[in-house]
Amino acid sequence: MTVVMKVDLTSPRTYGLVIGWNEFAGYAGMSVTAIATGIIASAYGLRPEPFIVGIAVALVGLGLSWAARDTRRNVGRLRDPRAGTEAPEAAPPILTVLRQGTFSHVGLSSASLGGLATNLKDGALWGLLPIVLAARGLPIGRIGLVVALYPAVWAISQLYFGPLSDRVGRRGLITAGLACQGLGVGLFGMGETYAAYLAGAVITGLGTGMVYPTLLAFVSDLSEASWRASALGVYRLWRDSGYAVGALGAGFAADALGAPTALSVVAALVVGVSLVFGVRVRSQTSSASVGDS
Repeated sequence: MTVVMKVDLTSPRTYGLVIGWNEFAGYAGMSVTAIATGIIASAYGLRPEPFIVGIAVALVGLGLSWAARDTRRNVGRLRDPRAGTEAPEAAPPILTVLRQGTFSHVGLSSASLGGLATNLKDGALWGLLPIVLAARGLPIGRIGLVVALYPAVWAISQLYFGPLSDRVGRRGLITAGLACQGLGVGLFGMGETYAAYLAGAVITGLGTGMVYPTLLAFVSDLSEASWRASALGVYRLWRDSGYAVGALGAGFAADALGAPTALSVVAALVVGVSLVFGVRVRSQTSSASVGDS
């Protein structure tokens, strides 16, 4: 809903900018928390002290949500100046939006696939990466740094890539970002040095930073104000399902093939989705071409 609220308050020409800031805030928080809990765990143990941080943050978020004002009255007020003055189209049924976002609309369904692959990669990394690094002899502190560096780069780079997508278009950044994610995960799976793991964290973070705000802006471009929240909800359904798919799939793959090989399989899968997205979504979708698919 924070994404939907920000889209409500802005125009199509700045979707990438405001979504980039939103995603930066979320994943900067993730990085800081990874560092903090790593330090706390090193000093006090894995339970319960690190989880106290999570409880405190959840309570702070609840308090902030009570202070926020609804943005629904702003929907459609800030339109693309090329859209004309026609009355906004009626919102289609949610099942229609679900069908479009799943398979019938090339752009929306491609975004769903790209988002699913991105979070599938995260589900695999968050489950397997600490195990792989610990098995290779890294102490908890260094593991915490690698795990924190990835979302830190991801968070900060969104401040650049979100606004960049408003200027140069979404398709190229999404395609390149998926490929970078695959390369970074491949380094985790096949690398053997601490430097390789740090490089993998940076590359994976950059790739995710290219994709995360840009896919949300891409979906916002392709949907009308009257059903944009539904379109974003369908996209998030598939994107965030990737966490479960990645965690379960990587777990089964790790049992069968070993954790490093499982990460390599995930890397190849994400690169494959990059190629599929680049082929299916042929036209640039940017602030200069809102509505292309």
